[in-house]
Amino acid sequence: MSDLPNKCEPCTGDVPALSQILCEVHVEALDGWQLDFPRIRKFYEMKDFRAALAWINRVGMLAEEEAHHPNLHIRNWNEVEIELYTHKIDGLSINDFVLAKKIDGLAK
Repeated sequence: MSDLPNKCEPCTGDVPALSQILCEVHVEALDGWQLDFPRIRKFYEMKDFRAALAWINRVGMLAEEEAHHPNLHIRNWNEVEIELYTHKIDGLSINDFVLAKKIDGLAK
């Protein structure tokens, strides 16, 4: 996989979504993300509900800094699902992989 940019770039909606083959290459370089084309997702198990809420808030603050917003779900009292895709193009862009990598950095 080529190096990802350090920051998400604003999407104007006029860029094409990445192909499934390219997405497969990019997702392989991420830690535990699953390709559910045309989305990527990751599940996190937290110690309790409070930790799940705190994790969503940390990811939300990062998303605001990057101006790229995931879908965040609390699936159970201690399970968080993060789903990424670029809403303007209804598919995956390089920004989704940039943000996924940054979210992984938060988790460490």
